Amino acid sequence: MSAVLTPLHPLAPLFPLPPFFFTSLGPYLIFFLVFPKPRQIETESALYEAAIKILMRRAHSVSEMKKALIRRTADEDLIQKVIARLKQNGYIDDARYAKQFARQRTEGRKQGKFRVARDLRARGVPDRHIEAALEEAAQNTDEAGVVRQRIERKLRSYRGEIDERKLASLYRSLLRAGFSADVIRRELKSTLREDVPDVEPEGE
Repeated sequence: MSAVLTPLHPLAPLFPLPPFFFTSLGPYLIFFLVFPKPRQIETESALYEAAIKILMRRAHSVSEMKKALIRRTADEDLIQKVIARLKQNGYIDDARYAKQFARQRTEGRKQGKFRVARDLRARGVPDRHIEAALEEAAQNTDEAGVVRQRIERKLRSYRGEIDERKLASLYRSLLRAGFSADVIRRELKSTLREDVPDVEPEGE
């Protein structure tokens, strides 16, 4: 049954259209009224200013910045000019970004190198910068110590006997966090004083 367009309908004064229109196209029309397409930027100065505002919220890799600017203009030459200007002024730098990211993830979130590398690649950072960042982070991080702390904290949260199911869950969670399988197995064996059964990693 089609809705009846009454004078009380919020769109009635603006769109004197048949009632069925609002049951079929209404939701889409409301979406575009509430969420209009971002205004496209046409000048270098305006796009540069937009980029600075983006960076004020958080640091971006070069690839992330390009994606952000593509949403604001279709002019590729304009984007390249702004990217070059941001690099020249030191506002975006993949080498610095990778080192800051790796330090924050390893020291702050206690994540392993494989997780950090994967997340940096997802942000478009070249491997050469990732490798340098991980090497620097490794000098200030004791991977085995971090894994041991995570194991001990998790074991305290378990109730009852630590069976193979719980052990497998713990092992996989440490793999997802980005630590190497060898380190995980060694620290589990050291903590539990027993051999760790083979555990198949979960698929991505």
